[in-house]
Amino acid sequence: METNMNNPCDHEWVINIRQFLEEDFEENDELTSISIFNVPKPLFSSKPESYTPQIVALGPYHHRRLERFEMERHKVAAARKLKKKLKTIKFGDLVAHIAENDTHIRSCYHRFLDFNTLTLAWMFAIDVSFLYQYLQTYPDKRQQRSVSFSRRNSLKVDYLMDFTRRKTCHQVILRDVIMLENQVPLFLLKEVHGFYHPDIDEDNRDQLLAFMLLGFCKDLAPIKQIDERQFKERCFGKAHLLDLLYDAVAPELPFTEELDEQEKAKQEQNKKVGCFREALYSILGLLCCVFKIFPLHSLAKVMTVPGKIIACFLKLRGKNELGDMVSSAVQDAIEEAESATIYANDESPLVEEIAIPSVAELSKVGVKFEPTKGGLNTIEFDKTTATFRLPVIHLNDNSEVVLRNLVAYEACIAPERMVLTRYTELMNGIIDAEEDVRILREGGILLNRLKSDKAAAALWNGMTTSVKVTKVPILDKAIESANAYYSGSWKVKVKGTMTKYVYGSWPCLTFLAANIIILVSIVEAFCSMYRCSKWLGSNL
Repeated sequence: METNMNNPCDHEWVINIRQFLEEDFEENDELTSISIFNVPKPLFSSKPESYTPQIVALGPYHHRRLERFEMERHKVAAARKLKKKLKTIKFGDLVAHIAENDTHIRSCYHRFLDFNTLTLAWMFAIDVSFLYQYLQTYPDKRQQRSVSFSRRNSLKVDYLMDFTRRKTCHQVILRDVIMLENQVPLFLLKEVHGFYHPDIDEDNRDQLLAFMLLGFCKDLAPIKQIDERQFKERCFGKAHLLDLLYDAVAPELPFTEELDEQEKAKQEQNKKVGCFREALYSILGLLCCVFKIFPLHSLAKVMTVPGKIIACFLKLRGKNELGDMVSSAVQDAIEEAESATIYANDESPLVEEIAIPSVAELSKVGVKFEPTKGGLNTIEFDKTTATFRLPVIHLNDNSEVVLRNLVAYEACIAPERMVLTRYTELMNGIIDAEEDVRILREGGILLNRLKSDKAAAALWNGMTTSVKVTKVPILDKAIESANAYYSGSWKVKVKGTMTKYVYGSWPCLTFLAANIIILVSIVEAFCSMYRCSKWLGSNL
């Protein structure tokens, strides 16, 4: 059958598909796992510049952007330095080796790559050479002491980056390198490292690269509690640099058996309560249809009284569980009716956000904030001492880009966990203003290297977009405990009482005061005309 393919892209697509089908993946199924994604649109639209490389494009996603071509000469310069280092091996051998892994490379990317094998191989050879040159600014302390100043100068690419990592270009490149759409497979970096050090045995070579990767992650990680031993053991099993940083910052928090049992019990309880709630809600709806006078939420509140009476009667008869279910059903029906009334008045309900008082509000009721020595798995709220323990987080000019791309990557690979996303929601919930940042900074929890506390507050308040509602047991437990302590405080109870009975009755009190003033004015006018003082004196 004759096929007409005038479009070169179609011809290239057929070649790639044929090559993919002909290769045997029975022993290497893991090669097809996707690890480099496009940023989810809800996150990208919130702040596109945090996900789009500014000066350097790595990999195929942003390769053809004209505004990134200025960096091409610097990437080629890095490749030339690598070529000079390759004494016994030609640079073309590296390109050929990358071309042999063409299918493996393509399988790492979520988007179809419309490049031929040779173009893709040269692209990665240049980009990974530049990335490797950049990572050489992160040697371990022993290497820093042994490498001379002239040697360091020969390693770095002109004025763009240096070992002190203080230059502006160095920081901009650092932000570009960690972006989700700018990732390249880590195994290619390891291949280039092997070509760069052919005279070193494999173990020492891997250890040297692991030190470089560790230094990179330490510099970028907002939470610096990294297990170095575990990092070195697991680093080469990661997909790319962002995956490596995510694994160091967001440890896996598994569900314990105790939490699973509690969740099952809660689900069973909710099923039973749901039956009572539906029955009660049906009765309320029927009453509304009959009387057509009272709103649904008013009838629900009226039904609270007989509901509580029935619940108390059941408890007196020894049926505590049934009584609790009735009470819960009544309360749920009231809340559902009130929420229905709210949504009826406002067609667009608010997006669900984390409900927790700010740092300043919690401090006013006696809550103390202390730093922990671990990571996200050490977050807790101690009710007995009223202490909220949070990990130490470092904020600088790179933090927002790093956090946003980590959250975007988490949304792509671990939507069932979302540990880091829940942490950013927690910080967004407790930080509303610069006063909240000041308290956390003085408590040693937040190390702020931004220009002001106001800038740090703006950073957290800007990270409100999420792809889904998240639930993390450890963090949710701390949030619930903090809310319970805050709600149980006598200051909050007094404020709630004043709001409900005093401020809520203010229109009635105003009306009563106005009538009293009018009455006094009438009496005063009457007395001025008829001399009430004489009458009062005669009566006395």
